[in-house]
Amino acid sequence: MTAPEPPQASGCPVAHGAPYGAGPGPYGGAPGPYGGGLPSGVPLTPLYGQAVADDPHGLYARLRERYGPVAPIELEPGVEAWLVIGYPELLELTRNEALFSKDSRHWRVPAEGRLAADSRLKPMTAWRPTLLNLDGAEHQRLRAAVSDTLAQIDHRQLRGTTEAAANSLIDSWGPDGTADLIGQYARALPLLVSTQLIGLPIGSGPRIIELISHFVDSSPESVRAAGEFQTTLAELVRQRRTGPSADLTSWLLAHPAGLTDEEAAHHLVVMMIAGNETCINWIGNTLRLLLTDRRFRATLTGGRLTVSDALEEVLWRDPPTQNFPGRWATGDTVLGGQYINAGDMLVLGLAAANADPAAQGAAAAAHGSLGGNRAHLAWGAGRHVCPAQHPARIIVETAIETLLHRLPDLQLAVPAGELAWRPSPWSRALLALPVLYSAFTPPRPPAPERPAWTPPTPTSAPAPSPYPPGPHAPSPSGSTPSDATSTTRTPGSGQPAPRSWWNSLAGWWSGR
Repeated sequence: MTAPEPPQASGCPVAHGAPYGAGPGPYGGAPGPYGGGLPSGVPLTPLYGQAVADDPHGLYARLRERYGPVAPIELEPGVEAWLVIGYPELLELTRNEALFSKDSRHWRVPAEGRLAADSRLKPMTAWRPTLLNLDGAEHQRLRAAVSDTLAQIDHRQLRGTTEAAANSLIDSWGPDGTADLIGQYARALPLLVSTQLIGLPIGSGPRIIELISHFVDSSPESVRAAGEFQTTLAELVRQRRTGPSADLTSWLLAHPAGLTDEEAAHHLVVMMIAGNETCINWIGNTLRLLLTDRRFRATLTGGRLTVSDALEEVLWRDPPTQNFPGRWATGDTVLGGQYINAGDMLVLGLAAANADPAAQGAAAAAHGSLGGNRAHLAWGAGRHVCPAQHPARIIVETAIETLLHRLPDLQLAVPAGELAWRPSPWSRALLALPVLYSAFTPPRPPAPERPAWTPPTPTSAPAPSPYPPGPHAPSPSGSTPSDATSTTRTPGSGQPAPRSWWNSLAGWWSGR
């Protein structure tokens, strides 16, 4: 878009050769180069604490009513930003790399010495040599490496792996008919799958999920946790550089993009966070919807709306990532009627933009469901749209369908209004989802001619995928397990041999 002519009395520190952040900004001291922004002393709406956990939809609605599609917020005391909550404005933000960069080194706050050394924002905003923090040709090079690596995942085998892990977790629950679907299922299942995908040791699971939780929640331990997490994955990269295996780490290192060890480790961080945190929250939020919304409650007994419909509804209303940092203005401009100064940070308000009336068609409003409409922004937009959405969907859909098959009379153990959310500015995540059930249904067995899962055995790294970056993965090969059948297991029959590996893994997770 073209910015309006600045008022005569204003000056532009960037135009006069000053570095970004050196001149007056919109929140402190004199106004910016367009004479806009907020005057000094205006209180900013915090995007942290209990308000964003208890009623984020109400918070975003109030911001929209007061400020329009771009609202001033505070990310932590003394650290300001813009929250983009308009659907068209968020699309413009993500499609204009020249004006709104992914490179956080443009950010004025640390340049002005206003970001504390132990700031909880650092793990989510610090610059790293990854596809998340670069624009242009370097972003395309790294994105191709990640997309091609993810495309080598066999989707049929991934579904079988997830189902086997899900059954083992369910089998590990006690006989009292109670469970917490967050702590005992949603938080464990994606991790059990993803640690196998990237080649981490089984025993690293609990510590990895603890570290991820610290920096996604912006906890006081976030900086230390991020460093330990990075160190763990850097060691894995060193091991796979000299001894490749059949895993994502080895495939990433073998890609023709020629990633360095540092680049590979940073991208494993990205994949682990995207693969785990997103799946955890998506599973939890979808199960909550299925258990509390009458339109979807019938799904448990064969109703009109499907699990797939519920997955899409969640991506619209309560996406796993509700806000995402960020973009940084490379020059002075206007977005959504607000004057943006060079060096300002803009946060992608994914959940709020989905709720923008501009994003909701009359048909969705009439039918009361957005399940068939995939124009949401839960995966982002533009060149930085999430490349892991298809494996994530397989894991989440399989996790939910397996649970509903095994526990067909599942119900909440507490009133829906008592469910609590994590106070994270970034994730939309339940603290717990306690349920009751009366009995297990036996798991669906694999097809008799093939095992449900065979743990990867070390091999030389496969050749890079011939498939172009994008959502389409290669068709399953003839050597992969077939889809699970719906036949019930014969009472008293034994488990297939590979299931013992998953059973021991589930026992380790539950402390047995």
